[in-house]
Amino acid sequence: MLIPSIDLKGGQVVQLIQGERPAIASDDIDGWVRKFQDFPRVQVIDLDAAMGSGDNDALVRSIAPRLTCRVGGGIRTVERARAVLGYGAAAVIVGSSLFRDGRPDTDFAAALAEAVGPERIIAAVDSKGGRVVVKGWREATPVTAVEAVRALQPWCGEFLYTHVDREGLMQGTDMDAILAVRAATSRRLTAAGGITTQDEIDQLDAAGIDAVVGMAIYTGRLDVRPHRA
Repeated sequence: MLIPSIDLKGGQVVQLIQGERPAIASDDIDGWVRKFQDFPRVQVIDLDAAMGSGDNDALVRSIAPRLTCRVGGGIRTVERARAVLGYGAAAVIVGSSLFRDGRPDTDFAAALAEAVGPERIIAAVDSKGGRVVVKGWREATPVTAVEAVRALQPWCGEFLYTHVDREGLMQGTDMDAILAVRAATSRRLTAAGGITTQDEIDQLDAAGIDAVVGMAIYTGRLDVRPHRA
């Protein structure tokens, strides 16, 4: 299944190359929401909140009730997770706060799962150079993605694996890396990072993996239409 992504930064919908260099910025928030409103799943990420440079909370509050979406970015506490779910999000995407001192923080994962239910938690595992990266992809840990998903699996209903090395480049993703994560967990898996073509989406779907696509949609490289699972 294809999952379109709405990334928010500075009050706009954006696409960044490698999470840093701006490539696309749009003020037409409502236009993108309308475009994606019939998709069974949409991903909404508050990049400012994720990077600790502010937030787009008003936009998240506006978008969440209008889409069947999972929301991530800056969800560091149980209270924040509850608040975002209260906006109407179907699930929260939690990333950096699931890691502490370079390792999976299973105590926080367990507390979050107890508070909101593991089925409403999507654990984000972002990999760059073969290691999990946190804090807006700026800090590397010694943990591999496979090690991370094995450790966090009891407390989430799904994983979001992002192959940062390919993110925003529209040069294709790393299928081997994604399939290694698929083999490490029985949880639902969504992959992101450089997914550009329908063929890649179809390959992932055949392996039981959903695909988050951003840049290829916003540049018009990939013409997408909703598909009901």
